[in-house]
Amino acid sequence: MRPLLFLALLLPGCATAHPVEPTKRVALSFDDIPRHAGAWFTPDERTDRLIEELDKAGVAQAAFLVTPGNLDRPDGAGGKERIERYVAAGHVIANYSWSHPWLHRTETDDYIADIDRAAAWLEGRAGYRPWFRYPYLDHGRRDMVKRKSVEDALAARGLTDGHVTIDNYDWALDGLANTAKREGREVDLPALCDLYAETLVQASEFTDAIARETMVLSPAHVLLLHETDIAANCMGTLVRAYREAGWQIITADEAYEDPLFGAKIDSPFMGGGHVSAHAHAAGRPARDLIHERTDEKVLAALFEERVMANDD
Repeated sequence: MRPLLFLALLLPGCATAHPVEPTKRVALSFDDIPRHAGAWFTPDERTDRLIEELDKAGVAQAAFLVTPGNLDRPDGAGGKERIERYVAAGHVIANYSWSHPWLHRTETDDYIADIDRAAAWLEGRAGYRPWFRYPYLDHGRRDMVKRKSVEDALAARGLTDGHVTIDNYDWALDGLANTAKREGREVDLPALCDLYAETLVQASEFTDAIARETMVLSPAHVLLLHETDIAANCMGTLVRAYREAGWQIITADEAYEDPLFGAKIDSPFMGGGHVSAHAHAAGRPARDLIHERTDEKVLAALFEERVMANDD
Protein backbone atom coordinates (compact mmCIF):
# COMPACT_ATOMS: atom_id res chain seq x y z
CA MET A 1 0.00 0.00 0.00
CA ARG A 2 1.28 3.45 -0.85
CA PRO A 3 2.17 5.57 2.21
CA LEU A 4 -0.17 8.47 1.43
CA LEU A 5 -3.10 6.17 0.73
CA PHE A 6 -2.41 4.23 3.91
CA LEU A 7 -2.33 7.42 5.94
CA ALA A 8 -5.50 8.75 4.34
CA LEU A 9 -7.33 5.58 5.33
CA LEU A 10 -5.82 5.60 8.79
CA LEU A 11 -6.29 9.26 9.62
CA PRO A 12 -9.13 10.65 7.51
CA GLY A 13 -9.37 13.84 9.55
CA CYS A 14 -5.68 14.69 9.56
CA ALA A 15 -5.96 17.38 6.86
CA THR A 16 -7.37 20.50 8.51
CA ALA A 17 -7.49 24.17 7.71
CA HIS A 18 -5.03 24.79 10.54
CA PRO A 19 -2.51 21.95 10.55
CA VAL A 20 -0.56 21.49 13.76
CA GLU A 21 3.21 21.34 13.48
CA PRO A 22 4.13 17.78 14.47
CA THR A 23 6.32 17.17 17.48
CA LYS A 24 9.62 15.55 16.55
CA ARG A 25 9.91 12.37 18.61
CA VAL A 26 12.68 9.80 18.75
CA ALA A 27 13.40 6.63 20.70
CA LEU A 28 16.93 5.33 21.20
CA SER A 29 17.90 1.77 20.30
CA PHE A 30 21.25 0.01 20.56
CA ASP A 31 22.35 -2.93 18.39
CA ASP A 32 24.93 -5.68 18.89
CA ILE A 33 24.38 -6.42 22.58
CA PRO A 34 26.74 -7.55 24.08
CA ARG A 35 29.41 -5.82 21.98
CA HIS A 36 33.19 -6.11 21.99
CA ALA A 37 35.35 -3.77 24.09
CA GLY A 38 36.49 -0.40 22.78
CA ALA A 39 39.57 1.68 23.53
CA TRP A 40 37.99 3.59 26.44
CA PHE A 41 35.97 0.98 28.34
CA THR A 42 35.76 -2.68 29.12
CA PRO A 43 32.32 -4.08 28.28
CA ASP A 44 31.37 -3.92 31.98
CA GLU A 45 32.55 -0.32 32.32
CA ARG A 46 30.70 0.71 29.17
CA THR A 47 27.42 -0.81 30.35
CA ASP A 48 27.66 1.03 33.66
CA ARG A 49 28.57 4.27 31.90
CA LEU A 50 25.69 3.99 29.41
CA ILE A 51 23.19 3.29 32.18
CA GLU A 52 24.48 6.24 34.16
CA GLU A 53 24.49 8.64 31.22
CA LEU A 54 21.03 7.62 30.02
CA ASP A 55 19.70 8.16 33.52
CA LYS A 56 21.40 11.55 33.90
CA ALA A 57 20.02 12.59 30.51
CA GLY A 58 16.49 11.64 31.53
CA VAL A 59 16.07 8.81 29.01
CA ALA A 60 13.53 6.58 30.72
CA GLN A 61 13.73 3.65 28.32
CA ALA A 62 15.95 2.61 25.42
CA ALA A 63 15.85 -0.67 23.50
CA PHE A 64 18.86 -2.98 23.48
CA LEU A 65 18.85 -5.46 20.58
CA VAL A 66 20.52 -8.68 21.70
CA THR A 67 22.64 -11.09 19.66
CA PRO A 68 23.03 -13.98 22.13
CA GLY A 69 25.70 -15.63 20.01
CA ASN A 70 28.04 -12.80 21.05
CA LEU A 71 28.06 -14.26 24.55
CA ASP A 72 30.31 -17.03 23.26
CA ARG A 73 32.99 -14.59 22.15
CA PRO A 74 35.85 -13.46 24.44
CA ASP A 75 34.26 -10.07 25.21
CA GLY A 76 30.93 -11.79 25.78
CA ALA A 77 31.98 -12.99 29.22
CA GLY A 78 29.61 -11.44 31.75
CA GLY A 79 27.30 -10.33 28.96
CA LYS A 80 24.22 -11.95 30.47
CA GLU A 81 24.68 -9.94 33.65
CA ARG A 82 25.24 -6.73 31.65
CA ILE A 83 21.99 -7.31 29.77
CA GLU A 84 20.23 -7.80 33.11
CA ARG A 85 21.66 -4.49 34.35
CA TYR A 86 20.16 -2.65 31.37
CA VAL A 87 16.77 -4.17 32.15
CA ALA A 88 17.06 -3.41 35.87
CA ALA A 89 17.65 0.23 34.92
CA GLY A 90 14.30 0.32 33.07
CA HIS A 91 15.37 -0.49 29.53
CA VAL A 92 14.03 -3.26 27.27
CA ILE A 93 15.60 -6.00 25.18
CA ALA A 94 14.64 -7.58 21.85
CA ASN A 95 15.82 -10.08 19.25
CA TYR A 96 18.70 -9.19 16.93
CA SER A 97 19.27 -12.78 15.76
CA TRP A 98 21.69 -15.34 17.16
CA SER A 99 24.63 -14.78 14.81
CA HIS A 100 23.93 -11.50 12.93
CA PRO A 101 23.50 -12.96 9.40
CA TRP A 102 22.73 -11.15 6.17
CA LEU A 103 19.32 -12.29 4.94
CA HIS A 104 20.17 -12.02 1.25
CA ARG A 105 23.21 -14.28 1.78
CA THR A 106 21.47 -16.86 3.98
CA GLU A 107 19.07 -19.67 3.16
CA THR A 108 15.59 -18.82 4.42
CA ASP A 109 15.25 -21.85 6.71
CA ASP A 110 18.68 -21.20 8.24
CA TYR A 111 17.82 -17.54 8.81
CA ILE A 112 14.56 -18.40 10.56
CA ALA A 113 16.34 -21.01 12.68
CA ASP A 114 18.82 -18.33 13.73
CA ILE A 115 15.94 -16.09 14.85
CA ASP A 116 14.41 -19.00 16.76
CA ARG A 117 17.67 -19.76 18.54
CA ALA A 118 17.91 -16.15 19.76
CA ALA A 119 14.21 -16.17 20.71
CA ALA A 120 14.72 -19.28 22.84
CA TRP A 121 17.40 -17.45 24.80
CA LEU A 122 15.36 -14.25 25.17
CA GLU A 123 11.83 -15.45 25.85
CA GLY A 124 10.79 -15.26 29.48
CA ARG A 125 13.52 -12.81 30.43
CA ALA A 126 12.62 -9.58 32.19
CA GLY A 127 12.31 -6.62 29.85
CA TYR A 128 11.85 -8.75 26.73
CA ARG A 129 9.79 -7.30 23.88
CA PRO A 130 8.67 -9.42 20.88
CA TRP A 131 10.51 -7.35 18.29
CA PHE A 132 12.96 -8.65 15.73
CA ARG A 133 15.42 -6.34 14.00
CA TYR A 134 16.98 -7.51 10.75
CA PRO A 135 20.80 -7.41 11.04
CA TYR A 136 22.28 -4.86 8.64
CA LEU A 137 18.63 -3.81 8.06
CA ASP A 138 18.78 -6.46 5.34
CA HIS A 139 15.24 -7.57 4.48
CA GLY A 140 16.42 -9.71 1.59
CA ARG A 141 17.06 -6.87 -0.88
CA ARG A 142 15.21 -7.65 -4.11
CA ASP A 143 14.26 -11.18 -3.14
CA MET A 144 10.64 -10.50 -2.23
CA VAL A 145 9.83 -14.20 -1.90
CA LYS A 146 12.49 -14.61 0.78
CA ARG A 147 11.32 -11.42 2.50
CA LYS A 148 7.73 -12.62 2.64
CA SER A 149 8.80 -16.02 3.96
CA VAL A 150 10.61 -14.38 6.86
CA GLU A 151 7.74 -11.95 7.48
CA ASP A 152 5.32 -14.88 7.62
CA ALA A 153 7.62 -16.70 10.03
CA LEU A 154 7.83 -13.66 12.29
CA ALA A 155 4.05 -13.27 12.29
CA ALA A 156 3.59 -16.96 13.14
CA ARG A 157 5.89 -16.46 16.14
CA GLY A 158 4.20 -13.28 17.35
CA LEU A 159 7.23 -11.17 16.45
CA THR A 160 7.01 -7.71 14.90
CA ASP A 161 9.64 -5.77 12.97
CA GLY A 162 11.89 -3.83 15.36
CA HIS A 163 12.42 -1.29 12.62
CA VAL A 164 14.49 1.85 12.65
CA THR A 165 13.71 5.10 10.89
CA ILE A 166 17.00 6.97 11.32
CA ASP A 167 20.06 5.29 9.88
CA ASN A 168 23.58 6.61 10.48
CA TYR A 169 27.21 5.57 10.68
CA ASP A 170 27.79 5.95 14.44
CA TRP A 171 29.88 2.77 14.28
CA ALA A 172 32.25 4.43 11.79
CA LEU A 173 32.88 7.43 14.03
CA ASP A 174 33.40 5.08 16.95
CA GLY A 175 35.89 3.09 14.90
CA LEU A 176 37.85 6.22 13.97
CA ALA A 177 38.00 7.32 17.60
CA ASN A 178 39.03 3.92 18.92
CA THR A 179 41.76 3.55 16.30
CA ALA A 180 43.16 7.00 17.10
CA LYS A 181 43.20 6.32 20.85
CA ARG A 182 44.87 2.93 20.41
CA GLU A 183 47.51 4.59 18.24
CA GLY A 184 48.29 6.98 21.08
CA ARG A 185 46.88 10.04 19.33
CA GLU A 186 45.23 12.70 21.46
CA VAL A 187 41.47 12.58 20.91
CA ASP A 188 39.58 15.79 21.70
CA LEU A 189 36.65 14.13 23.42
CA PRO A 190 34.35 17.18 23.65
CA ALA A 191 34.93 17.84 19.93
CA LEU A 192 34.24 14.17 19.17
CA CYS A 193 30.98 14.31 21.12
CA ASP A 194 29.95 17.50 19.33
CA LEU A 195 30.62 15.88 15.94
CA TYR A 196 28.76 12.73 16.96
CA ALA A 197 25.71 14.64 18.19
CA GLU A 198 25.68 17.00 15.22
CA THR A 199 25.87 14.09 12.78
CA LEU A 200 23.02 12.16 14.39
CA VAL A 201 20.76 15.19 14.76
CA GLN A 202 21.39 16.18 11.14
CA ALA A 203 20.54 12.64 10.00
CA SER A 204 17.38 12.81 12.09
CA GLU A 205 16.29 16.16 10.64
CA PHE A 206 17.00 14.84 7.14
CA THR A 207 14.87 11.74 7.73
CA ASP A 208 12.07 13.65 9.43
CA ALA A 209 11.82 16.01 6.47
CA ILE A 210 11.45 13.01 4.14
CA ALA A 211 8.76 11.58 6.41
CA ARG A 212 6.75 14.79 6.41
CA GLU A 213 6.93 15.00 2.64
CA THR A 214 5.97 11.40 1.89
CA MET A 215 4.03 10.22 4.96
CA VAL A 216 2.32 13.57 5.75
CA LEU A 217 3.08 13.36 9.47
CA SER A 218 6.26 13.14 11.50
CA PRO A 219 6.31 9.59 12.90
CA ALA A 220 7.65 8.31 16.17
CA HIS A 221 11.23 7.78 15.06
CA VAL A 222 13.62 5.03 16.15
CA LEU A 223 17.31 5.93 16.09
CA LEU A 224 19.80 3.21 15.24
CA LEU A 225 22.79 3.23 17.60
CA HIS A 226 25.32 0.64 18.68
CA GLU A 227 26.64 -0.28 22.12
CA THR A 228 29.86 1.66 21.59
CA ASP A 229 32.37 3.69 23.57
CA ILE A 230 31.35 6.83 21.67
CA ALA A 231 27.76 6.33 22.83
CA ALA A 232 28.89 5.87 26.44
CA ASN A 233 31.15 8.94 26.28
CA CYS A 234 28.74 11.22 24.41
CA MET A 235 25.19 10.28 25.40
CA GLY A 236 24.65 13.43 27.43
CA THR A 237 25.82 15.61 24.55
CA LEU A 238 23.60 13.73 22.11
CA VAL A 239 20.40 13.97 24.16
CA ARG A 240 21.03 17.65 24.88
CA ALA A 241 21.55 18.34 21.16
CA TYR A 242 18.28 16.59 20.31
CA ARG A 243 16.35 18.63 22.83
CA GLU A 244 17.95 21.88 21.72
CA ALA A 245 16.81 21.03 18.15
CA GLY A 246 13.23 20.56 19.35
CA TRP A 247 13.14 16.79 19.65
CA GLN A 248 11.39 14.83 22.39
CA ILE A 249 13.02 11.61 23.58
CA ILE A 250 10.36 8.92 23.90
CA THR A 251 10.41 5.28 24.95
CA ALA A 252 10.84 2.40 22.54
CA ASP A 253 7.44 1.12 23.62
CA GLU A 254 5.87 4.40 22.47
CA ALA A 255 7.74 4.39 19.17
CA TYR A 256 6.65 0.87 18.22
CA GLU A 257 3.00 1.73 18.84
CA ASP A 258 3.05 4.27 15.98
CA PRO A 259 0.42 3.15 13.44
CA LEU A 260 2.27 4.81 10.56
CA PHE A 261 4.37 1.68 10.23
CA GLY A 262 1.54 -0.83 10.01
CA ALA A 263 1.50 -0.99 6.21
CA LYS A 264 3.68 -3.36 4.20
CA ILE A 265 6.43 -1.74 2.16
CA ASP A 266 6.90 -2.77 -1.47
CA SER A 267 10.35 -1.22 -1.89
CA PRO A 268 13.59 -3.26 -1.97
CA PHE A 269 15.31 -0.17 -0.53
CA MET A 270 15.14 -1.14 3.16
CA GLY A 271 18.75 -0.66 4.27
CA GLY A 272 18.26 2.97 5.28
CA GLY A 273 15.28 2.36 7.54
CA HIS A 274 11.52 2.43 7.16
CA VAL A 275 11.04 6.12 6.36
CA SER A 276 13.35 5.99 3.36
CA ALA A 277 11.72 2.71 2.29
CA HIS A 278 8.27 4.31 2.40
CA ALA A 279 9.59 7.27 0.41
CA HIS A 280 11.19 5.01 -2.17
CA ALA A 281 7.94 3.07 -2.54
CA ALA A 282 6.21 6.42 -3.12
CA GLY A 283 8.58 7.19 -6.00
CA ARG A 284 11.51 9.05 -4.45
CA PRO A 285 14.88 8.07 -6.00
CA ALA A 286 17.15 6.13 -3.66
CA ARG A 287 19.98 8.64 -4.17
CA ASP A 288 17.83 11.36 -2.57
CA LEU A 289 17.20 9.28 0.54
CA ILE A 290 20.80 8.83 1.73
CA HIS A 291 22.21 11.32 4.20
CA GLU A 292 25.58 12.77 3.20
CA ARG A 293 27.27 11.61 6.40
CA THR A 294 26.51 7.94 5.81
CA ASP A 295 29.84 7.91 4.04
CA GLU A 296 33.01 6.75 5.77
CA LYS A 297 35.24 9.11 3.76
CA VAL A 298 33.14 12.13 4.72
CA LEU A 299 33.21 11.15 8.39
CA ALA A 300 36.96 10.46 8.32
CA ALA A 301 37.64 13.94 6.89
CA LEU A 302 35.42 15.61 9.50
CA PHE A 303 37.05 13.56 12.25
CA GLU A 304 40.55 14.66 11.26
CA GLU A 305 39.52 18.26 10.80
CA ARG A 306 37.50 18.73 13.96
CA VAL A 307 38.55 16.07 16.46
CA MET A 308 42.23 15.61 15.66
CA ALA A 309 43.00 19.18 14.60
CA ASN A 310 45.41 19.72 17.49
CA ASP A 311 46.97 16.28 17.30
CA ASP A 312 50.69 16.35 16.67
